[in-house]
Amino acid sequence: MLEAHKKKRIIEKFKIHTTDTGSPQVQIAILTEEIKELTEHLRTHKKDFSSRRGLIKKVGERRRLMKYLKREDAAAYDDLMAKLKV
Repeated sequence: MLEAHKKKRIIEKFKIHTTDTGSPQVQIAILTEEIKELTEHLRTHKKDFSSRRGLIKKVGERRRLMKYLKREDAAAYDDLMAKLKV
């Protein structure tokens, strides 16, 4: 789970308009950060299978959002992937 200040910083960086908190770009960026944190957690806690399940769910959700964004706005998708280095 992301801390509030990290999440706010990500939203500020990837938002499309002033009140944006739920666009696909913001959601993908937040999920990417959560995936990074869970991956680091699982490197030290190899037998934490409930966290592993959560990681797999987040990866699947991010994949669906990325597929949607690529279908709807390919230019925004390419820009986001370059920023996130995914």
